[in-house]
Amino acid sequence: MLRLLSQIWTVIVMNVRSLPQRLWMSLAATFAVTVVVAVLLSFLAMSNGFSKTLSGTGSEDVAIVTRSGSQSELNSVIGRDSVNILSTASGIAKTADGQPFYSAELYVVVDGKKRSSGTEVNIPMRGISSLGFDLRGGIEIVEGRMFADGTNEIIVGRGILDQFSGFELGSEVAFGKTRWTVVGVFSTGGSAFESELWADARMVQDLFNRGNSFQTMRIKLSEAGNIRGLEEMIENDPRLILDVDTEAGYFAAQGEALEGIVWFGWGIGIVMGLGALAGALNTMYTSVASRASEIATLRAIGFSNVSAFFGTLVESVVLSLIGGVIGALVSYIFMDGLTTATIGASFTQVVFTFELSADLLQNGILLALVIGLVGGFFPALKAARLPVIVAFRGSA
Repeated sequence: MLRLLSQIWTVIVMNVRSLPQRLWMSLAATFAVTVVVAVLLSFLAMSNGFSKTLSGTGSEDVAIVTRSGSQSELNSVIGRDSVNILSTASGIAKTADGQPFYSAELYVVVDGKKRSSGTEVNIPMRGISSLGFDLRGGIEIVEGRMFADGTNEIIVGRGILDQFSGFELGSEVAFGKTRWTVVGVFSTGGSAFESELWADARMVQDLFNRGNSFQTMRIKLSEAGNIRGLEEMIENDPRLILDVDTEAGYFAAQGEALEGIVWFGWGIGIVMGLGALAGALNTMYTSVASRASEIATLRAIGFSNVSAFFGTLVESVVLSLIGGVIGALVSYIFMDGLTTATIGASFTQVVFTFELSADLLQNGILLALVIGLVGGFFPALKAARLPVIVAFRGSA
């Protein structure tokens, strides 16, 4: 057994050391794997970052109420009467003065321009009250100040400031016939709320002709995750045509829309992986052909066919793993931490950051390993089956 292991190690070392003799073919195979891993990890990092942005937005302590059947805040409408009725449900936390702790909010779409391309995009603007701030933990005004109630003042999320032009502190922006002044920049710790503009709810109602209606109602729960009291009131009162969920559940459902991108990324990765696999097979068959006399000579002096098999297989795996590591590094350097914006469920921009986790990097390396193993298996069989007589012919 020790003799066999020694033979395998000797052949592996010989094959790896001879790689410079097949430099261009080896580089081509390595480059193909690099591209496959880098592209796959870019898709996965985008999905991971978007999902974390949405999961960090919702809370189990807060319920969100929308019109029944609406898929997003944008196409939901809740009247003031419904808000007043639902605020009497059981399970709602109380404010310091004993009032129901909730925030009725508006959600409208305004125009913005991307800094990178100058293209016009939809940006969400939220009409909110002071209780809306209290419902959301971790909000911080990082520049300027809070907007004053009853004025055309807005504060912008830090994500908006990073990705879109025209919203700098002190700027005036026009939405329709109304001009708004940017008086502050807020942070919510990287959640989707940082992709929004916030203003006084009553001003948004008046200036966007929304009457006395809202899009959503956010409710502080007396018990985290317990929305039974709200559900029972909605079921028993025919005037309430509403849906209710915890904020965490609501945004988790919104994030499921990105699962298609994950599958698309894997699909692209598999298709490109097949191309890299073809390249690996070609490289290893060429390697075996160019070293046929050498392999047969080793067999003639006592090396086993097992050593020839593993020597060739390991060569393929080494090339693929080198490509996988380079692809992972490229993706990490250029993608991890990259901030961008994409269209969310309400057809408005959501700013998020690409995030490569250790698990995703591991997936990329595993894909490279699979390409190396499959791409080297059949050439390794050919090497193991080379007849010893080839050594005496002086060529393959």
